[in-house]
Amino acid sequence: MFKRILIANRGEIAVRIIRTCRRMGIETVVVHSTADKESLAVRMADVAICIGPGPAKQSYLNINNIIAAAELADVDAIHPGYGFLSENSHFAQVVRDCKIEFIGPYSEAMEALGNKAKAKTLARASGVPTVPGSTGPVKSQEEAIQVAREIGYPVLIKATAGGGGRGMRVAHNDASLVSGLIQAQREAEAAFGNADCIIEAFVQRARHIEIQIIGDTHGSIVALGERDCSTQRRHQKLVEESPSPVITAETRAKMNADAVKLAKAAGYHNAGTVEFIYDLDRQAYYFLEMNTRIQVEHPVTEMVTGYDLIREMIRVAAGERLSFTQQEVKLDGHAIEVRINAEDWEKGFSPCPGKIGMYVAPSGKGVRVDSHCYAGYTIPPNYDSMIGKLIVHGKDRAEALKILEVALGEYILDGIKTTIPFHQRLIRDARFINNEVTTKWVDDVFMKV
Repeated sequence: MFKRILIANRGEIAVRIIRTCRRMGIETVVVHSTADKESLAVRMADVAICIGPGPAKQSYLNINNIIAAAELADVDAIHPGYGFLSENSHFAQVVRDCKIEFIGPYSEAMEALGNKAKAKTLARASGVPTVPGSTGPVKSQEEAIQVAREIGYPVLIKATAGGGGRGMRVAHNDASLVSGLIQAQREAEAAFGNADCIIEAFVQRARHIEIQIIGDTHGSIVALGERDCSTQRRHQKLVEESPSPVITAETRAKMNADAVKLAKAAGYHNAGTVEFIYDLDRQAYYFLEMNTRIQVEHPVTEMVTGYDLIREMIRVAAGERLSFTQQEVKLDGHAIEVRINAEDWEKGFSPCPGKIGMYVAPSGKGVRVDSHCYAGYTIPPNYDSMIGKLIVHGKDRAEALKILEVALGEYILDGIKTTIPFHQRLIRDARFINNEVTTKWVDDVFMKV
């Protein structure tokens, strides 16, 4: 087992990894920017090394500085968390070339699955259902129009290297397709350095369902059930829950099997998430993309399965076998996660960095808070506005929702605007309670109330 791990990330995921490492008796090294010098992760880690100024390109995306810190600290492995360099196959290969273990999949698998066009091609070849659309990146506006007319409007324009809703546009006719393609390509080039886009049929009434998988280097790949991430704004997830309120046991089994099938076809190991779009009208699902890293919403899977996914990631990277089999995975109860962001939702979810005054996180049976905040901490303006996650667990969805309502009411986070009031309003809405949710619900209905 590793003796010392470097965490190439920040915020709540860095704190999350540190806590599991402590329980495993592993020392931690945190790299940080000057903007994060007072962060909780810096305070908790055994070693903290500054790798650059606030802008991510000069710190958390600076591969040379991260590798230098890893060699200086004499670490055995690097955990990338999520975001930043977590799905960068070049970074994963550089880490291993430096004789340091990367806690994630091999670079070849990341390249095969991290690109949406390549992943879709592999899914089709593996017999996993895919959304009708282009077989690869469209080369011109004329080709995009041809594909769109063949499958029928509306269509979704999607950057092949995208994520988090960036590089995505919906088009309803030729004109909006051309303008949307130009916008998506520009956005994708700026965000990911890759302007390639694919065209897919846009499912009108959809749920976003994803399957958590994890595999070891001994040939075992296990699916841990689904997460429903349909409550989202502009493709940014707001609420995640497990199990999905609309998926049957039969559909779950099929989706689990397809997720494992795809991972095996790519020679995948470690943690990953296979995402599907579920068509409510056809009651059919289609492969969407695969995330070759741990997800923000992984705690809901941990709450219903009882497994520590970060622990399993570390064990797998160290060459050990998974501590459980597919037959041992059971879903117990219902879990819901809401993302707590430093944003003013009444002003278009505008970021609200600043100094936190009083801070009291909710607690009690069935309540978990993953956060890097504390009283007096100043949230820097340089990074994503998510400052924590509130996760609850109950015997069923109704009980979980009640626990969540109480916990949100107990959450004290003074000094800044947060999305806590938004979540309180959302979970009391009859449409959310009655599962009348689609991926467009927040944008088309809730935000217009």
